[in-house]
Amino acid sequence: MDTKDNIPDPLAPCFAALRDELAGLDTPRCVEKELMQAFGRQFPPKRPWHGFLSLPQWGAAGALCSLTVVAVLLALSPHQAIEVSGPPVIGIGGIEGGGAFVALDSLERIEAEPDARLVEAEVPRTALAPLGLPLSPDNAADTVRAEMLVAADGQPLAVRLSSIN
Repeated sequence: MDTKDNIPDPLAPCFAALRDELAGLDTPRCVEKELMQAFGRQFPPKRPWHGFLSLPQWGAAGALCSLTVVAVLLALSPHQAIEVSGPPVIGIGGIEGGGAFVALDSLERIEAEPDARLVEAEVPRTALAPLGLPLSPDNAADTVRAEMLVAADGQPLAVRLSSIN
């Protein structure tokens, strides 16, 4: 009923009669409970979109996604070149043993040397310390078996360690 216009609602008498009829009816207390159970069986509640995984599964999925994102970002990020401060390592094919030589002279000089020869030698460990060979007071007097690439004038061009005592 609208109070502003004072227009009577045409359904108001019908609703009043219905209220009067229902006031006399007394339903048992368990009817609502049984009706709700029957409705729940007929129309089961839908699971929420996030309900198909448990909380630990969501945690594992989140960790996996985070690791994937980090791996992709690392793979796509620009990397700076890392400069090695030691002597360059060169590979010389055709020599038995197959290890890499550590260059003692410039690579241009090694490539330009026409009469380079391979010499086996016992080198003091102290002489190889600048190349990164570990040195301690206990092993400073030891020698290391090495193969050396030597120029025609006797100057060593590259070295390859055969055995470290």
